[in-house]
Amino acid sequence: MSGPLQADVVVVGFGPVGQVATLLLARPGRRIVVLERWPRPYPMPRAVSFDGESGRILAATGIGDRLAEVTEPSRDYVWQNGAGTVLFEVDVSDRGRSGHPDSSAVYQPGLESALAERAESSPGVTVLRGHEVVALDQDADRVRVVTAGPDPLEVEASWLVGCDGANSTVRAALDLPVTDFGYFDDWLTCDVTVHDGRVLEPNNLQVCDPARPRTAVSAGPGHRRWEFMRLPDEDPADFGTADSAWRLLGLFGLDPGNATLDRHAVYTFQARFANDWRSGRVLLAGDAAHLMPPFAGQGMCSGLRDAANLAWKLDLVLRGAAADSLLDSYTVERRAHVQHAIGMSMNLGRVICQTDPKAAADRDTAMAAAAARRRGTPAEPAVTALTRGVLRRDPTGLGGVLGPQGTVTRDGVTGLFDDVVGTGFVLLSTLPVEGLLDPARRARLAGLGAHLVQVAPAGSDAAGVLQDLDDVYLPLLADAGAVAALVRPDFYLFGGASDTTGARALVDDLLIHLGSERLSPV
Repeated sequence: MSGPLQADVVVVGFGPVGQVATLLLARPGRRIVVLERWPRPYPMPRAVSFDGESGRILAATGIGDRLAEVTEPSRDYVWQNGAGTVLFEVDVSDRGRSGHPDSSAVYQPGLESALAERAESSPGVTVLRGHEVVALDQDADRVRVVTAGPDPLEVEASWLVGCDGANSTVRAALDLPVTDFGYFDDWLTCDVTVHDGRVLEPNNLQVCDPARPRTAVSAGPGHRRWEFMRLPDEDPADFGTADSAWRLLGLFGLDPGNATLDRHAVYTFQARFANDWRSGRVLLAGDAAHLMPPFAGQGMCSGLRDAANLAWKLDLVLRGAAADSLLDSYTVERRAHVQHAIGMSMNLGRVICQTDPKAAADRDTAMAAAAARRRGTPAEPAVTALTRGVLRRDPTGLGGVLGPQGTVTRDGVTGLFDDVVGTGFVLLSTLPVEGLLDPARRARLAGLGAHLVQVAPAGSDAAGVLQDLDDVYLPLLADAGAVAALVRPDFYLFGGASDTTGARALVDDLLIHLGSERLSPV
């Protein structure tokens, strides 16, 4: 084995979370080495949807123009009981708060292919497939890993991000404690190509039938998935066979004459998370850090949020713009989000997976009445605002809120905010930035790569001013009584300011969170 490869960050695992982490870290020019144990990408889908925030994160990696190839808006989502009575229904917006559909069905192999192509063509990124990590050690300055195989490698980096899945080698090497909720259900997943041209409505269906809880959903353009829960008295070995899959698919009128069973596999849904996602210079993300049942559709989404949260913090630490204590906020922020998503997923699962007929009948009565009352109202979000971490508590109440994305125009360029302004820190203001902040604070923000943007109503024609065509940003500020808001690179708001004094304090508090000092008394 020759001398170790050198990198700023070594990413272990090259599924969607590892791919997004790699691309977000590579964007500012970091040297990234990716180690993936399998020699070829997994050819079948696992996740089948993501939310609007995840769509914005994926677009930030540079594959926004590829998403339409592998996704479609999820449209409607309906719960029925075994008799077909509607228990819950929601029409998913094709343009939500983040500027993307609130839910998109995705063909995961196509998504991974687009992400991999982007990563493998990015300067500074080296992707090494067929290299399983078998040893890991670290000291105060570096992390070292060794891979197995006929051509073993040693890689040395400043930081390591473990995105290597539920059976994470990285997590095991760190021996990190895990909180396990003891939630286990076996479901048979069937990916099917339908040949008879039928229109499947609703597009996404959950059948809460105590005789057989089951699901039928889009898995991206041209792809469909059906899932069936194993009942308590069924033999696990028999349940996972192709014969069992076809018998259950018959509940939806599918058979070998009108459909092809592309894949079938039994998954055990679980709920757990690592108590700490950082150990020295090693950090966990995605399924390596947390697992949840799929009923809230937040498994892959949570991993993409991990990558977005971690990437900007790690970049600042690597370029000396923040102390490494900033990385302690990663666990604090993301674990709270994940705990909420896990709890919501388990609660939904308990409703869906009810197999007692009497309890299911009581559920149906209550849910059908509630559905009639709620019709037309949005569903409860699976993601909450940040309440701890890198945010500022101020009178505007904007700290921790997920920032919106609308259509804007500036100097003749029109598009979504991220495409027109760019990503990274953004200071939004209704006032000219020169009158809001002194030169020293503007310079410090510029040193962080921040965009300083004055927002005005549609029709304003002053040079350099951003026109709020969708009327998104001005109401956000006005409702909070704010003249400015500071947006983090992961699209969450650091905080707001009600006047120029508050704006200076806003910048100072950010610098303190990053491990810097105030510039001058406010």
